[in-house]
Amino acid sequence: MSVLRTKPIKDVIAQGEADGTDGQLGLKRRLGAIDLTGFGIGIVIGTGIFTLTGIEARDSAGPGVVISFAIAGVVALLAALCYAELASSVPTAGSAYTYAYATMGEIVAWIIGWDLLLEFALGAAVVARGWSGYLAELLDLPTRWFGEEGSTVNIGAIAIVLILGVVAIVGIRESARITNLLVLVKVSICVFVVVAGLFFVKAANLTPFIPPAEPAGSGDDGIKQPVTQALLGLEPSVFGFVGVLSAAAVVFFAYTGFEAVANLGEETRKPKRDLTLGLLGTLLISTVLYIGVSLVVVGMVPYTEIDRGAPIASAFESVGAGWAATLVSIAAVAGLTSVILVDLVAMGRIGFAIARDGLIPPSIAAVHPRWGTPYRISAIMTVAVALLAGFLPLSALADLVSIGALCAFVLVSIAVPILRRKRPDLERPFRVPFSPVLPVVSALACFYLMLNLSVETWLRFLAWMLLGAVIYFGYGHRRNRLARHEPAVAPAPREPSA
Repeated sequence: MSVLRTKPIKDVIAQGEADGTDGQLGLKRRLGAIDLTGFGIGIVIGTGIFTLTGIEARDSAGPGVVISFAIAGVVALLAALCYAELASSVPTAGSAYTYAYATMGEIVAWIIGWDLLLEFALGAAVVARGWSGYLAELLDLPTRWFGEEGSTVNIGAIAIVLILGVVAIVGIRESARITNLLVLVKVSICVFVVVAGLFFVKAANLTPFIPPAEPAGSGDDGIKQPVTQALLGLEPSVFGFVGVLSAAAVVFFAYTGFEAVANLGEETRKPKRDLTLGLLGTLLISTVLYIGVSLVVVGMVPYTEIDRGAPIASAFESVGAGWAATLVSIAAVAGLTSVILVDLVAMGRIGFAIARDGLIPPSIAAVHPRWGTPYRISAIMTVAVALLAGFLPLSALADLVSIGALCAFVLVSIAVPILRRKRPDLERPFRVPFSPVLPVVSALACFYLMLNLSVETWLRFLAWMLLGAVIYFGYGHRRNRLARHEPAVAPAPREPSA
């Protein structure tokens, strides 16, 4: 009954190879490399590029926010290399949760699975409220039903989550088609922003590129300050290189979610090749676009005057290009729509993997006979996200998405050398170069960014982990599949055919 028992690799592989036939509880393989890259870009290019650029440039880093995006992108790419090795070796639903279960033990797997549910749920809810606000601005809708402030119930956020939840439940192919279309729209407009914005860039706006450090406001001390400053007893400050690093930890939110690609391993036709292409393609394309767009924004407008809510659209309006601002708003709506959809798809797969292992009731892992999706857990997650998005102003909780993703990346990076030591014979279509050095560097870099998040964020994160521990020891520890010595590929719950 040890909390450190590990899931045998042969069990992971057996579950990954189950395709829903012969009564097995598995998912149908319907995705290719382009679909995976579309899902990845669909979730990565969203809130970060349309909102965080302005907030962090104005409050923490100035034009140096470009460096912040580059730092966050490099750290994310290191983590993606580790994900690529594990995903191509053991393609399965659950990604970091499953990798931790096979390498570091059950309790670690539960922690990271619980952590990932928090990351995707809050990410989808935060983005849904942002989507509602952009739609209200674009169509001049009443802010009391669609705005972030002054609304008791955000009807727009609830509606978009429920609509996209239905899409996620009906089928992975339908989700992929809609996501690819939305990605085409927003990537095209992001390229347009970079090309058109270069004509309005002024060198004076980029000087100084990293503004000198200055004391933070009174509201940024105590639990509001980064952990690094609190531990070292430093005076809270903004701007300077400290501000650039703090901004990097926050804008890392913009890169979170690419691990959703790894969650689709069981639904990929050629996972040993396509998962690597999807993961690395997502990060490379997204990083280039982020750096280009952030450079244009801080070059068009003095960082002290950048709008926090809609930095890109307001930048074009400030130079008299209102028509371009409308295009940007359209791209924001498309971009945020795809983020919500992929978040919901990923949550369903993580919950499916956890339920299939019995750490939560297995009955909710049922796969629909026609749609081939884990529809019960997906429906539960959709309703939960809709409630969060509709009733809670989640701007203060957005940093939890970053700390959740970074925690997952630390564990995935550590899992690479552990799995190489435990299973040197395992086929690895993609291998992280310079292992174990690069995985260790990845883990340390992710942990350092975690330390640059606020003390308040850490306290909230620990509270969520404590709730997860109560659920694990109260249910999952004694009732999961390994504790009951059940077979790796259990029969699927019977469902009426559609």
